[in-house]
Amino acid sequence: MRLGLFGRNGARPDDEARIAAKAAAERLKAGIRRLLDLPEQASVAVNEIICADPACPGAETVILLMRPGQKTQALKLPMAMAEVTEAALIACLDGN
Repeated sequence: MRLGLFGRNGARPDDEARIAAKAAAERLKAGIRRLLDLPEQASVAVNEIICADPACPGAETVILLMRPGQKTQALKLPMAMAEVTEAALIACLDGN
């Protein structure tokens, strides 16, 4: 008898959102690496933050660049990860 205590059959409703978010993050990481010609030793972290404060833009994408021997650099874009374009990345990099 199977009770299904350790998982479900089929996908959960939030699985598609997680998959889309992961794909968007990987796309942004690859774009940043290419635009900055980062070495393999450098790490790139991409996160989407939702702000409940009315003064916030709603969703914000935060990109952390961690290069060996350097301080971590944070880039912030006032949009969701899925909305970030290459032009927005370039503009953000030019502003920092």
